[in-house]
Amino acid sequence: MKNELNAEIISVGTELLLGQIVNSNAQWLSDRLASMGINVFYHVVVGDNEDRLSHQFKQAHERSDLVIVTGGLGPTDDDVTREVASTILKAPIYEDEEALKEIQEYYDANNQIMTPNNRKQARLLEGAKLLYNSVGMAPGFALHKENTTWVFLPGVPREMKAIMEENGFPFIQEKLVPEHTIFSRMLKFIGIGESQLEHDLQDLIQNQSNPTIAPLAGDGENALRLTAKASSKEEAKAIIQETEDEIMSRVGEYCYGKDHDTIQEKVFQLLKENNEVVASAESLTGGRFVDNLISLKGASSICKGGIVCYSPAVKEQVLEVPPLILDEYGSVSEACALTLSVNVADKLQSTIGISFTGVAGPEPLEGHEAGTVYIGIYKDQQQPFCKKYHFNGDREMIRQRSVKKGFELLYHFLKK
Repeated sequence: MKNELNAEIISVGTELLLGQIVNSNAQWLSDRLASMGINVFYHVVVGDNEDRLSHQFKQAHERSDLVIVTGGLGPTDDDVTREVASTILKAPIYEDEEALKEIQEYYDANNQIMTPNNRKQARLLEGAKLLYNSVGMAPGFALHKENTTWVFLPGVPREMKAIMEENGFPFIQEKLVPEHTIFSRMLKFIGIGESQLEHDLQDLIQNQSNPTIAPLAGDGENALRLTAKASSKEEAKAIIQETEDEIMSRVGEYCYGKDHDTIQEKVFQLLKENNEVVASAESLTGGRFVDNLISLKGASSICKGGIVCYSPAVKEQVLEVPPLILDEYGSVSEACALTLSVNVADKLQSTIGISFTGVAGPEPLEGHEAGTVYIGIYKDQQQPFCKKYHFNGDREMIRQRSVKKGFELLYHFLKK
């Protein structure tokens, strides 16, 4: 058995090349294979073209121990994956009775009539193992030819994932169990820039070996992916922990979570732990802050709601910003943001109020350039405070960054 197992993922479909569909399958498969200790060296996207697909299959067969192909197993004429694979792997195609029965039962269960061309989806390569599709129609199949293991899957993400979880990964484990495992942990940071984060950890990044440290920039936040290779998952975790402890000793104040944590979830948890209830007054963000928050299950316990006060008239008439403030300082101002945060908390009977007012663009407003944003925060019986920012980007980016910054401010405020 080889010490290193190298995998390749081939995604088939002209719609992927045209950008009509995001290739999420490759990302998901790579993540899962890495956890099994299998290196993914290539991601390839190929259109529904026999010649180009044939070229990629030949290349994959020569360079990879494991090839996973998604897409091109449907009933139409442009679904040519199995036909090309049959030629390259010298494995004749046959109609599998068991697969055909599964497809027919799928149609029967959905009260539909199966058209003749759907029989094509029951065609497998000789010597292949049928991989059942419990959530859809087209099955997958897998086989080992010469020195390469092949797995063929439908391109629909939900079906692909179900097939792999139930049948595909067990097949791979049986055929290609590696002698080591790879384990990754993501550390998520907010309130520190990408360049500053790398500067503070420069020596660790430059001298990395095992684990590796990969900085990843996000929209309004940053992350570090730590990846260790060891003989077991427990050993890999221990290797990562030592490096993680060193990182946290330097920049831990900016780390809000790990792996799949989100800043919204962390704010939610802090509000709940502190028995706080938040309300928002949103001008340029148009309700996005409260929408992000109430998308989380159980949000009714920590959020009363929000008021979209896009126009000065709503700020004045609904949230009672004094005309003097609007006339003298403007709706895009610290004074307006502070008043909004206090008044929205009062009106919605919440312990915390947060406000957003600014210029999303593209044109300036009240003498302020696009990207100028004020965020105010008020807590019951405390002095409100406001932060001014200037965000770069188009209208959409400015609005999104304003929301992310609001969550960042609230997170650090609640942690005090």
